Amino acid sequence: MIRLTFRQLTILDAVARCGNFSRAGAELHLSQPAVSMQIRQLEEALGLPLFEQIDKHIHLTEAGREVLATGRAIRQELANLESTLTALRGLDGGTLTVSAASTASYFAARLTALFRHAHPDVRISLNVVNREMLLRHLADNTVDLVLMGQPPDGHDVEARPFMENPLVVIAAPTHPLASAHNIPLARIATEVFVTREQGSGTRGAVENHFTAHGLTLKGAMEMNKNEAIKQAVEAGLGLGVVSLHTVQAELASRRLCVLDVEGFPLRRQWFLVQRQDKRLSPAAQAFAQFVLSEAERIAHGAA
Repeated sequence: MIRLTFRQLTILDAVARCGNFSRAGAELHLSQPAVSMQIRQLEEALGLPLFEQIDKHIHLTEAGREVLATGRAIRQELANLESTLTALRGLDGGTLTVSAASTASYFAARLTALFRHAHPDVRISLNVVNREMLLRHLADNTVDLVLMGQPPDGHDVEARPFMENPLVVIAAPTHPLASAHNIPLARIATEVFVTREQGSGTRGAVENHFTAHGLTLKGAMEMNKNEAIKQAVEAGLGLGVVSLHTVQAELASRRLCVLDVEGFPLRRQWFLVQRQDKRLSPAAQAFAQFVLSEAERIAHGAA
């Protein structure tokens, strides 16, 4: 009979994700020798190597991939068990883990705060990250629900739209086009843009829109946060494209303006995303319903 521990499976998962023993140890608050020892003991128990080193990088062996997949399945079943037990105890307690796209941070924090006010005994963890990390959280099954723009293709996920996400072109009020009307897209294409990083859902939507019209988006600078984009545009470093909901304060104070561009706003949606095999706890189910019914009202300041 194979003898292994849940702790060993957790360490194996961390090493596989982090790519080396030191980073896995830092994540788990263990020393690098302690991580190496646990992996060595697991390999001895199984009688097969789980990692191999290629060009100074470690990679899972075939056996390692099999053990990792089984370990994650075990962790999922334990999470399902926790959800079931939480359901038996009711909504007065439990945990909720939500990840949100950085462009959704303006309403994600407010949503979770209002939900927790209604359910003060629920422990909530909100992670605001970029699209790459959102996809990793879904793949690693480390999150209950995700608030994001374009849901991923080729993943076993369920995505439910809950609010419109209009993308607009922003500029400094002193920009020559600030007072222009119905600006042709070809004219805008001659301007430089402050853009999100590669892989961003917003950037992908804008690039696809330009490409569909035979045009190319001219990126002058890349930023990984919407706040940085707004500040750069305000400083006159270029134009930007952001969600209309994220610039209400800047528009009210006239630090930024929205350009009247042909084909804009781009009409997109915010989605509530979860893995199809995820068994949601009562807290997660309640939060999902709260988002679907209340998000748009709350985001527009009606709450």
